[in-house]
Amino acid sequence: MHTTPDMPDASQTDSFREEVRVWLIENCPQKLRDLRNGSEARCWGGKQWTFDSPEQKLWLERCIEKGWTAPAWPKEYGGAGLTSEQSTIIKSEMDNLNIPRPLYSYGLTMLGPTLLKYGTSAQKAMHLPAIAKGEVRWCQGYSEPNAGSDLASLSMKCEDKGDHWLLNGQKIWTSTADESDWIFAMVRTDNSQAKKQIGISFILVDINTPGIHVRPIDLISGKSPFCETFFTDVKVPKFYGPNNASIVGEINNGWRVGMYLLSHERGSLGAYTLDGRGHEPLSLIDMAIEAFGKDTEGQINNPILREKLASAQIDEAGCSALAEHLNKQINDGMEIGAKSSLVKYSSTQIIKKGYELRMEIAGLSGAVQNGNQSLNDTTLAQNWLYSRAYTILGGTSEIQLNIISKRLLGLPT
Repeated sequence: MHTTPDMPDASQTDSFREEVRVWLIENCPQKLRDLRNGSEARCWGGKQWTFDSPEQKLWLERCIEKGWTAPAWPKEYGGAGLTSEQSTIIKSEMDNLNIPRPLYSYGLTMLGPTLLKYGTSAQKAMHLPAIAKGEVRWCQGYSEPNAGSDLASLSMKCEDKGDHWLLNGQKIWTSTADESDWIFAMVRTDNSQAKKQIGISFILVDINTPGIHVRPIDLISGKSPFCETFFTDVKVPKFYGPNNASIVGEINNGWRVGMYLLSHERGSLGAYTLDGRGHEPLSLIDMAIEAFGKDTEGQINNPILREKLASAQIDEAGCSALAEHLNKQINDGMEIGAKSSLVKYSSTQIIKKGYELRMEIAGLSGAVQNGNQSLNDTTLAQNWLYSRAYTILGGTSEIQLNIISKRLLGLPT
């Protein structure tokens, strides 16, 4: 059978998987494997980051040395130069062993792939290694108060002032802007074009530049990563060094760059599951068993709930398979375009359904924000409230359905 480096045969794949498994077991501190892999325990890196434990720091350092924070990236940029299939195997084995990712980052999942496709050699050399090492944390400046789902209506000004750009305007729902070091943003560099998408540029900005003010947004859930970000006469150099422009791609043609990044954001949401990426101390199935027990056949002793859980798990399996397929295409350099909306819509519906089922199992006790562990977990009510945000962030569910109907199914507007 003919094979290529990107398509190894089954024996090579099995051998690589075993090597990965052995390395993970030998190098990931047991303390991290014993923890529930919830969002509060993740390492995001950046200049403001404080490690939760010495083990978290050690795990990141070992993966940086191995190139496994971004395994599919070229070695020269901090990766391991592996194939997309090998990268997927590493992630799946981490999940199988209950091992957390060494680093979570919008730089890894969104900006990095975009720079690999559209960035210059100088831009890649400056930004990618720092992302892979967790030295710089990035946030996303897309939505504005009057440009959310209709992103092409954005109005934040970016004026040419000779040796620098001058930014004025506001971004909103800027996740973790108060904890980030840099921001990648879509800005208006030409306001004279009839087509709104023309005249937009994609720019990289140090968030500590004078004139940038970040204000966190409080949510009903009691916790929030969202912020408002204000730009007042912000001077951004046109070049951070020789041939190292602050704008990625062509000036006034940043819409394509921004949409490519957005496909990675929406596609990466396929990692969301019924268990909400492990935010809760018990899996959904374990929670149901604890609440209702098992019948004589070893099944959850609630037939109606069993049917709901089975239906939800089928949806989750389908979404995971689709996400894996599309992520492989992305890692291979393909543009999936509107297909990312399939994953974005289905995965966020799944995580919302997961918390609806948790609340149904917990009953009235689930609405209590403070209580005992188990069914009265202190974060259940908060996470249930916050789960609604997933159907809005990254593009509302309604917009995703419109994209699917128009661009994939060819239905009339």
